Amino acid sequence: MLTVIERRARDERAVLFMCDFSPPMGSSLGLFESSRCLDVDFVSVSYNPGKSVRVNSVLSAYWIKEKIGSDVIFTIATRDMNKLAIQSLLLGADLLGLNNVVVVNGDPFKDSELYNINSVNDFKPTELISSIKAMNTGLDFRGKNLLSPTKFCVGATIDLARDIEGEMFLTRKKVQQGADFFILQSLFEPEHLTDFLEHYHCKFGEPLNTLVFCGVQVMVKDSISFGNVPDWVKDDLYKGRTGEDLAMETIQKFIESGQRSIFLLPSITDGGKRDYKLAQRVIDKFR
Repeated sequence: MLTVIERRARDERAVLFMCDFSPPMGSSLGLFESSRCLDVDFVSVSYNPGKSVRVNSVLSAYWIKEKIGSDVIFTIATRDMNKLAIQSLLLGADLLGLNNVVVVNGDPFKDSELYNINSVNDFKPTELISSIKAMNTGLDFRGKNLLSPTKFCVGATIDLARDIEGEMFLTRKKVQQGADFFILQSLFEPEHLTDFLEHYHCKFGEPLNTLVFCGVQVMVKDSISFGNVPDWVKDDLYKGRTGEDLAMETIQKFIESGQRSIFLLPSITDGGKRDYKLAQRVIDKFR
């Protein structure tokens, strides 16, 4: 299986698509069938979206790789496991040939949720990035030798809905800790990424040379949103414009700005239903 960096290097002019996939909230094999309609460069398996009980992202990614033949990425969150559990899981992922991983913190639990669940956060995301890179050299979190090094290509996230100044410094730290690529949370106005990259260059005296997959969400009326949705997007949807058309316009703007790596988020509605066929139609327009 190709790593994200290897796939990007094979054809720097191609538009690459990574598509977000939510593992099912049950173990029936039929629940994975929706992933078969995705013909993408990478299926990116999210980690317990909605803070709900779902099939583990590593096992889900392995099923998709083996049964469908797709290149995959799995997400891992620092919120729920201690250092020993995370690194043991990562060794298992490496054993299964899963070498693309995205590190996130995970949405924090609300006070109302903490009565029957606890956060762990034994690693900070930046610490876990550094720790995985150390595993690639054959060292565990205690500095002891593993019997074989891992082969992970490590991704991290950028969220421009947060404080931009703080996000610049956090992005810089993720780069310094060894992030190989970034996933940009969904953005409806690509010029904000251009502004962010210009400010990053000015702030640190060098460009952000790490690969960025630009987040584009496919919206439908009454869909659950990821991040901030501008009023003009809501207005366009209310007036009858399709989410497919909006997503295609956003992707085209990213391409025109020089970005050719896209992270597509299929629409999601109440109950967690996702429209992967609609997402694939968007992708097919650029193939």
